Amino acid sequence: MNESFSLSGRRPTRVGLAAALVLLLSCFAFGPAAHAEQADKDKPMNIDADNMTYDDLKQVTIFTGHVIATKGTILIKADRVEVHQDPEGYQYATGTMAPGSKDLAYFHQKREGVDEYVEGTAERIDYDGKQDLTTLTTNATVRRLQGLTTVMDQVHGSVVTYDGQNDFYTARSGKDVAGPGNPTGRVRAMLSPRNGAPAPLNGAPAKLAPAQAIQGNGTQ
Repeated sequence: MNESFSLSGRRPTRVGLAAALVLLLSCFAFGPAAHAEQADKDKPMNIDADNMTYDDLKQVTIFTGHVIATKGTILIKADRVEVHQDPEGYQYATGTMAPGSKDLAYFHQKREGVDEYVEGTAERIDYDGKQDLTTLTTNATVRRLQGLTTVMDQVHGSVVTYDGQNDFYTARSGKDVAGPGNPTGRVRAMLSPRNGAPAPLNGAPAKLAPAQAIQGNGTQ
């Protein structure tokens, strides 16, 4: 049976005893003063790739081959990135790797007002510019870094979402992260203490699903 829980210092929907103890001791959350870089959503998206095609019917631009997409402090690296813009001007991107690739798509974003960054890897990365929501799907790992190298928190699951507006994470288990010692593919997390004091558990978890509007080609 899959389990999902919030790692943002807000109340989980369902959590095992061990995970509850971890959440009481520390939380995968950020201080209330810091968020993802708020100016990112207003920055232009710049993309470097081997090839580019435009699908006029679907209003989607497709980049392939060593793609590097940047939008302010946001960075996405993948074999293929699909980009579209809605009538309001918000931009959406989906990054995926080539079938059979041993590498994973990569995401990176600075947190506003602090020397901290959020980075993640997964087979698929969806960025929703309107909600400032990043969804990492299949073999997903997200880390909070102090500076560019020191890992403070890390969570690994089948689907991990990062809500940049609220600095809120959610994670979901799945068979794609099953392995020795974890046959059911449960979420695994490493959480750093927050000055030795437990963080409050309140609020509701974010939706755990890739946004339909940013899939580009309409397939999973």
